[in-house]
Amino acid sequence: MGLKYQEYVQNLNHENVEVRLKNLKKLLEMLQRGEIERPKNGWAVNNHIHTIYSFSPYSPTKALWMAYNAGLITAGIMDHDSISGAKEFIEAGKMIGMATTIGVECRVDFSNTPLNGRRINNPDQKSIAYMALHGIPHTEINKVREFFAPYTEERNKRNRLMVQNINKIIQPFNILLNYEKDIVSISKSSEGGSITERHILFGLSLKLIGRFGKGEKLLNFVKNELNLNLSIKAERHLLDINNPYYAYDLLGVLKRDMVSVFYIDATAECPDVKDVIALSDEIGAISSYAYLGDVGDSVTGDKKSQKFEDDYLELLFQTIKDLGLNAVTYMPSRNTMKQLIRLKDLCLKYDFFEISGEDINSPRQSFVCEALKDEVFDNLIDSTWALIGHEKSVTRSIENGMFSQKMIKVFPDLMERVEVFKKAGKLK
Repeated sequence: MGLKYQEYVQNLNHENVEVRLKNLKKLLEMLQRGEIERPKNGWAVNNHIHTIYSFSPYSPTKALWMAYNAGLITAGIMDHDSISGAKEFIEAGKMIGMATTIGVECRVDFSNTPLNGRRINNPDQKSIAYMALHGIPHTEINKVREFFAPYTEERNKRNRLMVQNINKIIQPFNILLNYEKDIVSISKSSEGGSITERHILFGLSLKLIGRFGKGEKLLNFVKNELNLNLSIKAERHLLDINNPYYAYDLLGVLKRDMVSVFYIDATAECPDVKDVIALSDEIGAISSYAYLGDVGDSVTGDKKSQKFEDDYLELLFQTIKDLGLNAVTYMPSRNTMKQLIRLKDLCLKYDFFEISGEDINSPRQSFVCEALKDEVFDNLIDSTWALIGHEKSVTRSIENGMFSQKMIKVFPDLMERVEVFKKAGKLK
């Protein structure tokens, strides 16, 4: 497609937001002139795309370009503890002509609920769970940023301590991580982005590659010195010195088995679940529990086989209903059909809005969830358009959100409300 095309695509991940958007405009002009092929009309949706403002290979602009070329018809940003990429995401979506939604994913404390002491949906810590705020009004972006800022500061304190723990492991091999140089530098923390465990492990991955190079020497270090267990597929990836995703594959190996060695429990950085729900209700967003389900063979290869919420799912649903959450978000490709049917039945029983999103944070992941082709998940396409309609409406007026008292009174049946907001979402 030519050097110009490659340059424009590369610059979608430029350090400067304006440069990213400028290069997106150039690509769209190439499309208009017929110099590059227009993607085929798609059908898929994805409401859970991470960007460089948490951990991802993609800026918000690059994420939209990737989503567009994958054939998505809608896309949603979902960064950890950060909404700093939202305005860019919205603008890039407008330029492309793709409907978008904005949200935030965070870890919350369930200690003051009946789930205290349970392994919920967090592989690393009991009583702590992931939840998401979907459909955040564009008028409330600053309020969301201000809410999470102090929690991000607390997270950074713990990040430094975890890096110290890693250094205790790797120092005997004359390897050390510098938090500012090796971790902060690969984040967008200076622009309000978060620093996650993935950043720390990606920094370690780059450090190990720099020390041992790619291939057998590094693989032997990981297996024999760090004593990590690798799948046959992971070994193959790490032996391939031409693997374009090498650092991400190494990150996956480290995340799967090494986190438990250096992890420090998150405390002050995790707001009480009730406080996040209160924020969501105040700004008119949709508060969602993120279902994980028991893990067998991890789809992404970075999770161990582990039990989560399936053994007490009815209690979990009763708890999140009593707390006042609005929705359950889940990833159809991550679970068995048996798990998903049970989940959907409980959503219907407890009157929860269902939201779908495939967690995108690695270049190996597809933006398209093929599982959505099954007619059993048709409602997830509809709910995405309803989510878009909600975001449009609530941006104009908080009282017009899908879960506002006004709308619940007018349309008490959730299914009817979804249809109303779906129509609003599809309006140009």
